[in-house]
Amino acid sequence: MRRAGFGAPLEELQARAAKGYDATVEELLDPESQPPMERDVMMRYKVDWLSQAGLEGQQEEWTFRMINSKRPLQEKIALFWHCVLVTGHAKCEYPKQQSQELDMFRTVGMGSFHELLKGLSKDPAMVFYLDNCMSHKGAINENWGRELLELFSLGVGMDGEFNYSEDDVKEASRAFTGWTVTNSIPRYPYGKYDAKFMFDPRDHDNDEKTFLGETGNFNGEDIVDIIVKQPATARFVARHLYNFFVADDVQVPAWKDTPPQDIEAIKTLEDEYFRSNYNITSMLRVLFKSDFFKNSTFAKVKSPAETVVGTLKLVGDFKFPRPGLDLMTMNIRFMGQDLLNPPTVEGWHTGREWIDSGTLVERINFTADQVGNTNHSGVKNIIDRLSSIGPVLTAEQLVDGCLENLGAYELTGETRKQLLELAGSEGEIRTDSEGFPLQVATMLQSIVATTEYLFA
Repeated sequence: MRRAGFGAPLEELQARAAKGYDATVEELLDPESQPPMERDVMMRYKVDWLSQAGLEGQQEEWTFRMINSKRPLQEKIALFWHCVLVTGHAKCEYPKQQSQELDMFRTVGMGSFHELLKGLSKDPAMVFYLDNCMSHKGAINENWGRELLELFSLGVGMDGEFNYSEDDVKEASRAFTGWTVTNSIPRYPYGKYDAKFMFDPRDHDNDEKTFLGETGNFNGEDIVDIIVKQPATARFVARHLYNFFVADDVQVPAWKDTPPQDIEAIKTLEDEYFRSNYNITSMLRVLFKSDFFKNSTFAKVKSPAETVVGTLKLVGDFKFPRPGLDLMTMNIRFMGQDLLNPPTVEGWHTGREWIDSGTLVERINFTADQVGNTNHSGVKNIIDRLSSIGPVLTAEQLVDGCLENLGAYELTGETRKQLLELAGSEGEIRTDSEGFPLQVATMLQSIVATTEYLFA
């Protein structure tokens, strides 16, 4: 649930375990089987989510969705594609365009990669972000053509060889001339209209083009058709899925000359990419049911979004769009991930690069504050479950009970030894004592401050 969603409290994990692993996987892979978010209700309480005119309101709404959606994998796949197929608020004609893009990721993002790339090519946020509206017949702008190949589909290279040439970038850019967006309509008197994709045939380069060894009078869709059938694209998608859902790998710029850490796993995903006709859900089914996934516990550093959302789900806060969520959402930014506003078109570097001296302090302070608040319903539930064990707990029962409720975390010998000493430092642990809730909260705070808790 940490990988396919944003974690879950113990009672949900127990219910899913009773249902069975394969049944849980199938439910997650079929988000339409679960109820959608009631956005009309959400908008009544958060009117700033309705206009979507600013970055912070959009970040807050998405955080609320990640916490409360009954379709956790749908929100997780939206986060996955947002980290790969990047647009940024800092260069966005109108913020609502990015929300429309997220909706595309939620729906098309679990289907055909072929259809997703076509949708991305016509996405108003992307067309504006990478300047394709500024690319014209006889005066091409290479930004979209270059990033489509380098960061969104093929990657620079694999197995030490380049996947495309500079000529391929130019030819792809020529094929996408005329792919633009309609003019922005002023917001008054009826409010700003949604941007729309538009193809202008007068501005399209109709001359012959040669791309990745194929020649023809190609347009943008032809370019996508050629891209998706390349072995490099299968490798690109497989490595991104592995890095996001399975285990931290080297960063994308190193992929050309650094082989995958588990080449057999990558080949399995590549095979499914072609077998399923580029279907992401089919690849995820293979991934989640594989031994390489099941054996990868705690092999990924949680992203800031995963850290904040997972913690708020655990403690049971913000199940309703009440005031204060905006401040909680800012913690994702403070930890180094400004959602919808990445630092570059490459997105964020992941894994251990999420952690430095500043962001580590932010993580520990945030998680410790939340799990240490005994007024949270989720923390109360943990206290009640531990109380039900018996009137007196051993130090081992307190430590292991807290670890289980936080998500079955495992500790190194030295860390465990220190926590056992902490648990036993105040003598007998009585569950009926006035100080027991504070003992539990202190233990939870100590665990979330460990190195082990950084991992998913």
